[in-house]
Amino acid sequence: MQVHRLPALSDNYIFLLHEPKQNIAAVVDPAEAQPVLQHLEKLGAELVTIFNTHHHWDHVGGNQELIQRYPDVCVYGGTQDRGRIPGQQVFLQEGDEVQFSDRTAEIFFVPGHTSGHIAYYFPPVTSDEVGELFCGDTIFAGGCGRLFEGTPKQMVDSLSKLRRLPDNTRVWCAHEYTLKNLKFAQTVDPNNPDLQSRYTDVEAARRRKEATVPSLLGVEKLTNPFLRWEQPTLQEAVKSTEPVQTFARLRGMKDKF
Repeated sequence: MQVHRLPALSDNYIFLLHEPKQNIAAVVDPAEAQPVLQHLEKLGAELVTIFNTHHHWDHVGGNQELIQRYPDVCVYGGTQDRGRIPGQQVFLQEGDEVQFSDRTAEIFFVPGHTSGHIAYYFPPVTSDEVGELFCGDTIFAGGCGRLFEGTPKQMVDSLSKLRRLPDNTRVWCAHEYTLKNLKFAQTVDPNNPDLQSRYTDVEAARRRKEATVPSLLGVEKLTNPFLRWEQPTLQEAVKSTEPVQTFARLRGMKDKF
């Protein structure tokens, strides 16, 4: 399974999963249809699956046009998003599994950003592969999604599930927010050498117009403040030692950053 990252809108990423042997494809969170259709034409592949993480327009905006072009495509999403995802046919819950090609993904229910958000995790099949996490707007490189429909406790529970995955998991988040996220992270975790090194690398990459997605979950665990609410330095920054309150205060600070 090959993963192709397609830029869309102003800062979104769409992910096209390609199985070259059968020449079939799945798409994760098609914000718009045209980048997907153009890449499918380039590959000569047929779209068979749409995997949606949540209902926001910049994740499902291309569904209808893709369905019109590929009438047999199957549209997946969370059961809590029933009626909110265009064309949805399969309603997924925590612990469900979905297949694409020879890979099987586990479904995580990760409310917080929205009430129905899910994530898709494809574990590695062989020892030389990495896991692939398609987490929508739950984890960002260096950050996490805003709490539009969920609570801080829900988001802490959701992030706790995802951060238990192996360090060599690639995090395919749906927006290019990394540089701004790391600028904020430095304000609350200024003496973190891993964060300082990552910021330097990301700043240089963005100057070269390079994407910073995917990241590795192991790097997120060392540098992303929203996965590190137990760290004394971050607790001191927000004057709290209680995990949910620490996270909530960090998220509130980031909202105003």
